[in-house]
This record gives sequence, structure tokens and C-alpha cells, in this order.
Amino acid sequence: MYKILIAEDDRVIARTIRTHLENWGCEARCAEDFSDLLTEFAAYDPQLVLMDVSLPYYNGYYWCAEIRKISKVPIIFISSVSDNMNIVMAMNMGGDDFIAKPFDLSVLTAKVQAMLRRTYDFAGKSELLENRGAVLNVGAATLTYRDARIDLSKNEFKILHILMENKGQAVSREAIMARLWETDSFIDDNTLTVNVTRLRKKLEEAGLAGFIVTRKGVGYMVEA
Repeated sequence: MYKILIAEDDRVIARTIRTHLENWGCEARCAEDFSDLLTEFAAYDPQLVLMDVSLPYYNGYYWCAEIRKISKVPIIFISSVSDNMNIVMAMNMGGDDFIAKPFDLSVLTAKVQAMLRRTYDFAGKSELLENRGAVLNVGAATLTYRDARIDLSKNEFKILHILMENKGQAVSREAIMARLWETDSFIDDNTLTVNVTRLRKKLEEAGLAGFIVTRKGVGYMVEA
């Protein structure tokens, strides 16, 4: 089931769209925090975003550009401001389509379904893991924090992936090494220690001190 985030501050319109999309077999959520839409996006990890242009705090163009820094998820703008300049602006900021208000819900649904088919029929769904504002894009193998990309080695990325997908739970060193051995990576106890130390240093330099916590006698964890 595809997940769709509806970034529309008119609650009546947002709920109407959500209900209609759910009736067509999609999972949909109405955005709540328009002051920090990127964090909400990362936490929900949708396969498509419906984005109004006029939003509180920052407009839809701003949030589209922010999302594009961490994800290629399709974004369809919905707006009553539908002159050529705004449509061009929407496309230049990374939007994939533009639907003018007022619109027919059946047309909206058709465009959403077509976009989902084009995007995901021959590609896997994105997977974003978020904690403390840090966003791990599993598909693209990238880590982003405060608009900056943190370069990680192959093993560092895999270790962080394991910890973030088990957020709030301690993962034993043995379990981490076993996961890494499933690939072509050679890693023993000393190598794991070196990798975790380097990973922690990179996170700390980026402003994420204490992101990985040691549970003595157990292993490591990323706290929820």
C-alpha cells in the first residue's frame, strides 16, 4: 500500500483528499506541523507528496526544495495559484506535476495513480529513517543532517542503518557483525570497534554528539 503525505493547511480539503485516496486503496496522512514539514516527511516516509503552494511558515516551494535534498519522491503541487509563472516555479523547484484548484477528485486520483505507476513499477520504494533530524536514505545510501550530507564509508552506513532501523533497542555487537557478514564485508570485533569510533566522530563533527549510545555488556543503540 502506497503512503501519501498531504501538505494542505485547509483541513477540510486535506481530509477530503485523504478520505478519497483511502477509498482507492492508498494510505494517506494529513501534515500537521507546517513549521517542520521535513521532519514529518522523513518520519512518515511517503511514496508521494501532495503539496499546496500557500502554507503557513514556509511555502510549498521551500519544502519541495528541502525534500529534494534527501529524497526523489514524486511531488504533485495543488494550488489555486495556477498561472504560468507558478507552474514553472513548481517544476523548477523539483515538482513533478501541478494540479489547479478547484479540481475534480477523480482527476486528482488518476494523476496520483499514474505518478505512482511511473515511479515505482520498475523501482523499489524509498526508505527513509529519521532520528533527531538526521535522515538516512537507505535507497540512496546517504545521511543528511541540517541540509548537510555526511559522508560515510560502506561499513559505517551499514552499521548506522542497523541501529536506526532498531531505534530505541540495543543491538549486540555479535548481531551487527553477523549482519555485515551477510555481505562481502570482512569485519571482526576490532574492525567493528574502529568503524563505530569513526562513525561517532563523523556524527559528532556534524552536530550529532551522543547519537550512538553504548549499552555496556549489550551493544549499541540509537535512542528513540
